[in-house]
Amino acid sequence: MRFLTLCLLIGWLGCSGGSRQVEIGAPPAKETAGVFVGPLCAARNECKCASGPQDGGAGVPDSDNKRFEIKVSSPDELWIQVGDNRMYKDAERAEACWYLDLPAPGETQVQMRASKEYGVSARWSIRELGTKTKSFYNTLIFGCGNPGACSFDELDSKRADLKDPKHDHCGSVMIKGLTWDTGRSPDQQYPNELLVRATLKIYRFVPDRPSGEDCRKKQQEEHDEDNPKM
Repeated sequence: MRFLTLCLLIGWLGCSGGSRQVEIGAPPAKETAGVFVGPLCAARNECKCASGPQDGGAGVPDSDNKRFEIKVSSPDELWIQVGDNRMYKDAERAEACWYLDLPAPGETQVQMRASKEYGVSARWSIRELGTKTKSFYNTLIFGCGNPGACSFDELDSKRADLKDPKHDHCGSVMIKGLTWDTGRSPDQQYPNELLVRATLKIYRFVPDRPSGEDCRKKQQEEHDEDNPKM
């Protein structure tokens, strides 16, 4: 029997499965509200996407924060929430970006919402800016559909991500509690609602190695230092 809600046994609560479809509720308001930073965010609540392999002009945060790029791609409407920052992409834009600073060390809850009557389509990425390397680290990438509609079969193929979310170990962020819920599906193939949640655990250290190198040991050492065994 197909599960319409996938969840970890730890972390997020309120998950359900079996043949019962989850009532997610109405989408949030169609508005963007938050504190967006850097030269790419000259207009209020609007930012340009960074271009090129380096920082693309995203700017430098103060010493107590780390800067992140939030990017969404879809032919449909999408809603993002990162901490208290709310972002909305309308159907007129194929993609949208925002840049914001988050405290380090610390944990920040994030979520993406897609809603469309005949199937959703979305790609969502969060990237950490490395101020020493002047490049980005892939903190979280999640996509379903785009092109086409997101199907239950595609979501089923992502089950392994629940146990070990893919992220760049050379960055200073670990992904915790990745889950997603699906809503109504008249044809039992393509959900009309998708709600993805995760927690960003941001460490104090500043990344100093290029993205793509084997940095698992260093990130594990930082994790052990912040979570000493009793």
